[in-house]
Amino acid sequence: MQLTRWQKLRTRAYLFAAGTVKRMTLGVRVAILAEDRVFLIRHRYLPGWHFPGGGVDPGESAPDAAAREMREETGLLATAPLVLFGLYHQTNAVTDRDHVALYLCHDCAVGTPFRPNIEIVAGEWFPLASLPEDISDSTLRRLREIAGDAPRSPLW
Repeated sequence: MQLTRWQKLRTRAYLFAAGTVKRMTLGVRVAILAEDRVFLIRHRYLPGWHFPGGGVDPGESAPDAAAREMREETGLLATAPLVLFGLYHQTNAVTDRDHVALYLCHDCAVGTPFRPNIEIVAGEWFPLASLPEDISDSTLRRLREIAGDAPRSPLW
């Protein structure tokens, strides 16, 4: 069914108004796993080690956003399709309207070597058996879920 110009305009206006009030956001994270290791990053503005990721831009699909964020934050390129592992509701002191789609990457290649930048100060591979002490709680929970050592939670 084809929408008329008026229907398109009215729908866009309604969705804009609803989005102004409801303001749900969608983010993505990527668990990059290879040879019993995981690639984690450290943000300049956030403590601890995390999976790379960020927000889904308007007009962008979640898998495309995950691949983009992975490339931007690590220099690594997915060489196989990313696999959706789960969708989580993120609640914290700042917001209760965020959702995070977690993707798994088992095949990647170096596109550009990692270099610290204004957002990401460090990025490195860690053995799964020897994770950093200051890994974020949510990252550690997701790794346990991925390994099958913990039940999946709906909360990030």
